[in-house]
Formats: sequence, structure tokens, C-alpha cells
Amino acid sequence: MIRRFGPGPQRGCRYQRRPGAYALLPRDGSLLLTWQQRPGPDLQLPGGGIDPGESPVRALHREVYEETGWRIAAPRRVGAFRRFVYMPEYDIWAEKVCLIYVARPIRRLGPPIESGHRATWMSPTRAARELGNAGDRHFAAWFAAGV
Repeated sequence: MIRRFGPGPQRGCRYQRRPGAYALLPRDGSLLLTWQQRPGPDLQLPGGGIDPGESPVRALHREVYEETGWRIAAPRRVGAFRRFVYMPEYDIWAEKVCLIYVARPIRRLGPPIESGHRATWMSPTRAARELGNAGDRHFAAWFAAGV
């Protein structure tokens, strides 16, 4: 069973399962995060949806690059969680299954290519307080604790 963060499913809503890959990206005592402006301002672990036929690790590389402009290396899966949310950008109710990895950001290639994203660095402890969803905060706290 995958641990759930946030509210459970709402009665009367049909949820579409949306698997995604997300990363804790440590470098020099900070984590690389993404600040997303739309659909609402939100600080997030970089990552996102896994496209049909795409492996989670390939999706992780693609999404981190799109949202931060960085290339990563050596992703290692450390956990997973799920949450039930409305995704206004797709107009769907989603059961997001979030696969969490730790990887090394190795080279900045430029700014994020995905519109409305900005790469930012933050201490793991601060990220554990400020990330926009409880699952991301849980894994940042886990990382900050050195587990």
C-alpha cells in the first residue's frame, strides 16, 4: 500500500491515475526545487507525469530538465506516495502516484524550458516547511534528517 498525503478521494468524483517521478536534488547543502507560477504559485520537487510508454527514470530526467534546466545523474528511488487532487491545467481529478528519487544535479544547461517554472535552491530543512504539498514536505524532511 502506498502512503497517502492530503485528503482522500471526494465522493462523486472520478479520479484518473497519474503516475509521476519526482526528485530530491541535493548539491552543496541545498536542494534544487522548482517554483511553478501556474495554475497557482507552488514550490515543488522537480518532476512530473510519466508519459505512456516512458519509464519512470526517463520521465524524471525529462521533467527535471524541463522544470529546472539541469541534467541529473544516478537517480535512486527512495519511496512513493499518492494524493488526490484536482488538476485545473488538465481539467481532471487525479490520483497522483508520486515516485520519489534522489539524484545528483550535475550540470545546468540553461533556464527551465517549461513556461512558468523557475529553478530555486533551498536548504532541505526549509524545503520541508515550504514545499507546496505534504508528500513533498515529508520526503524533504526525511532527507534533511539524513535517513
